[in-house]
Amino acid sequence: MKFIDKIKEQARKNIKTIILPETEDIRVLKGAEIVLKEKTANIILLGNEDEIKKVSKENNINLEGAKIIDPENSEKLDEYVNALYELRKAKGMTIEDARKLLLENSRYFATMMVKLGDADGFVSGASHPTSDTLRPVLQIIKGKPGVKTVSAFFIMCLPTNEFGEDGVFIYADSGMNENPTAEQLSDIAITSSESFLELVNPEGIPKIAMLSYSTKGSAHSELTEKVVEATKLAHEKLPSLLLDGELQLDAAIIPEVAERKAPDSPIKGNANILVFPDLNAGNIGYKLTQRLAHAEAYGPLCQGLAKPVNDLSRGCSAEDIAGVVAITVVQAQFDEANK
Repeated sequence: MKFIDKIKEQARKNIKTIILPETEDIRVLKGAEIVLKEKTANIILLGNEDEIKKVSKENNINLEGAKIIDPENSEKLDEYVNALYELRKAKGMTIEDARKLLLENSRYFATMMVKLGDADGFVSGASHPTSDTLRPVLQIIKGKPGVKTVSAFFIMCLPTNEFGEDGVFIYADSGMNENPTAEQLSDIAITSSESFLELVNPEGIPKIAMLSYSTKGSAHSELTEKVVEATKLAHEKLPSLLLDGELQLDAAIIPEVAERKAPDSPIKGNANILVFPDLNAGNIGYKLTQRLAHAEAYGPLCQGLAKPVNDLSRGCSAEDIAGVVAITVVQAQFDEANK
């Protein structure tokens, strides 16, 4: 069974409510239709009800079962305005600012719904940059207790099972932190191991490669030393973690190369989590894998948040949106089970 099929099967076991705020994008409405048909989530659409129904009718999109909320007419608007003001007044926000944000920016409205427990999560980013999705989330929902570094990752599903966890990898951070410090890289490694158990294989073993252009001292620079230090810090924070670095990609995922370049590596060329040294490498890496290896890419997904919110690539399809909604449901299930 493919990764995303397993996720959808899990999502159906305990349905959660997910918001899709970008209803001006036809792909989002088509994605909502897929979710409703597959019964992987309860869906809330934000926007003008008449306009959403008009567009869906014109495009033969069946949204039966979705709840549509127009922020302007929401009976909870004042509650959200007051709550947002209280959360952000120390930063200079006024009541008028809060109302304007909630009425003009659907991502802020979705964030307040999730923050106050009126939905379990939301998915955005089809028609907005990552910063537009994550800014309100980082301001209002913030990280889980004890999590210092919120980060983003992709789940990459290769067409064959030769590499990774039967063809599945976690790539992190590929969507949020531009130039993480060694401390932040160590945090990203640890939260990525949790995401692996949550989404990829709850009975598997996360095998983390801290990537670099050098393997085990074959080169020395400020860039390689950051990865070496991050590896050390991650081991100190969680000694049970199966992690190694610094490693070049081939030494991380090909056992024969690992045997030559890093014979003492505990992951032995069988990494299923790749931690990139910066966002340049992470973003380029996932797109190369997606386009040249014809891999399915789900994300950028967020890890370390107090409640699940996920971003979308602006090149996403309706099927991609439905897949990320199902992933968000599973993340909400995991959070509920571990409260």
